[in-house]
Amino acid sequence: MERHTAAMHAETPPESIHMLDAEALAGPGIDFFVMREDGRPVGMGALKRIDATHAEIKSMHVLAELRGRGLARAMLDHLVASAQAAGYGRLSLETGSEPLFAAARGLYERAGFEECPPFDGYRLDPNSVYMTRALG
Repeated sequence: MERHTAAMHAETPPESIHMLDAEALAGPGIDFFVMREDGRPVGMGALKRIDATHAEIKSMHVLAELRGRGLARAMLDHLVASAQAAGYGRLSLETGSEPLFAAARGLYERAGFEECPPFDGYRLDPNSVYMTRALG
C-alpha cells in the first residue's frame, strides 16, 4: 500500500489522484485482494461496488521489480472473475493518462476494456482515462 501510494503521488497532481486509502479499502462495498509470493505481498487489487450491476477496479498495483511476469494480468483476471461471480454486468476503472500509466492502459485494453466517459461521480480530467467493459 505504501508503494502504491508513493507511485500515485509521484507524477499525478493531488486533485487527480483517485486511489482509496487503506481504511477505505477495508470499508463496506469493497472486496480487497492481496497477491502473495512465498508469503510476501507482491500485488493488490480491489472491487468497489457502484450498484447491483456495476463495479469499479480500485488500487490495482504490482511491485515494480516484479512487473513483466504476468502478475498484473493474473490480478486483473482475478478481479474480472470475482466481479462476474458477484453478478456484476459491467466493470469500469479510472487510470492515469501520464506515460507512467501506459503499460496499465495497454493491459486493460488487451483485457477488453475500452475508453468511456467519466462514471460514478468522476469528472473530465486531463490526467485521467476512464475505461469499461461488459462482463458476460
